Amino acid sequence: MSVMNPPQITLIRRIAMLSVHTCPLAVLGGKKTGGMNVYVRELAREFGRRGIYVDIFTRSHREGVSHIDTSLGDHVRVIHIPAGPDTTLDPDEVFNYLPEFVANVLQFARRCDVTYDVIYSHYWLSGWVAHALRAEWNIPVAQMFHTLGLMKDRIANKPAMQPVDQRSFAEADIMTWADRLIAATPAEREQMLWLYRAPRRKIEIVSPGVDLQRFSPLPQEDAKRVLGIPKTDRMLLFVGRIERLKGIDTIFESLTLIKRDSPALLQHLHLCIIGGDLASEDAEMARLKRRCYELGLSDLVLFLGAKDQDTLNYYYAAAEALIMPSDYESFGMVALEAMASGTPVIASEVGGLAFLVQDDRNGYHVPVRDPQALADKITVILSDPAKRAMLASGALATAKHYSWSKIADQLLAVFQTMQTPQLRPQPQSQSVATT
Repeated sequence: MSVMNPPQITLIRRIAMLSVHTCPLAVLGGKKTGGMNVYVRELAREFGRRGIYVDIFTRSHREGVSHIDTSLGDHVRVIHIPAGPDTTLDPDEVFNYLPEFVANVLQFARRCDVTYDVIYSHYWLSGWVAHALRAEWNIPVAQMFHTLGLMKDRIANKPAMQPVDQRSFAEADIMTWADRLIAATPAEREQMLWLYRAPRRKIEIVSPGVDLQRFSPLPQEDAKRVLGIPKTDRMLLFVGRIERLKGIDTIFESLTLIKRDSPALLQHLHLCIIGGDLASEDAEMARLKRRCYELGLSDLVLFLGAKDQDTLNYYYAAAEALIMPSDYESFGMVALEAMASGTPVIASEVGGLAFLVQDDRNGYHVPVRDPQALADKITVILSDPAKRAMLASGALATAKHYSWSKIADQLLAVFQTMQTPQLRPQPQSQSVATT
């Protein structure tokens, strides 16, 4: 007797998107806000433009926030779900409130009499929630992690024999039951296979995208004028969260080498650091400022705090280069934004940056934590206008392949292959490699 296959989704009308620990409306560069926030927000907007209804469920993190926000456009709602205190929490602290989050999402869906065709969850906390919702709603789940715990442990030189932590255990578990795993790059796919023993057939590679209308080339002088920068001044740029794995102090060390060997290149030059909260400075921001002072760079480095995306385009366009000397990046969406603005990128050859940045075509690769190599590439950018123009042209050509429209097409094709799950008891996690 033949057994019928479970039904497949043929038409996506409504998506439940989970971004539990961070709100897609948050200002970028703050605590735990970055590329994932942009990804969730811009993808939801693209789906909404196509008439697909998207509800983004995120934890209510401050008092007075609107329960339902519709500012992202037609068909898209950001729904702030009560779960724990109305304050910003570290991800590990959020974990204790996930059962409350699940209960309130289910209550919302029942009260509004709404059903969904698919769940698209982001980061491991959202994956935990997706498992509970999947059991209630009997719909498939696609999961994107954005960063992987075991990769971050390896970058931080966590001892191999140390027990697997809550995050990495949960990630391994999610990979056993999720219907699809979305990897941003071939490198992330290999990390899932190697570190987590993820089922190969579940993994689909779909890169993040970029808004090619918001991020587009501008004449440098025009961008400088908008920002109030004298046209004779030049800028190097860092954009991202203020944390150690971003390698910001490597930029400082490279500038001291240039100051020693080619001081004329630093005349009328500033390094602008975009990210962090200047009103409530954290320990890492304070450490970086001390390091600037120790290296004699205080007059050269400007800490600008977080900026909204409409302003970022001007900073990218005004910059000679975006510098990303990170220890680890799953993708590096700010690199893609800079490229779309016609700005070359100097980046560590790690994670998604190794995939996105093409050496000597749209920017340069440098080894991790190598100030001399970084200084050499900065020197080329600052001293050779023709080379910089060639890299800028290559950067723009790269970015044109990553429109959100193309990314949405790819994801919808993946969603339409997913089957209604055959639910089973709580799965046993696969073993997780720690070496």
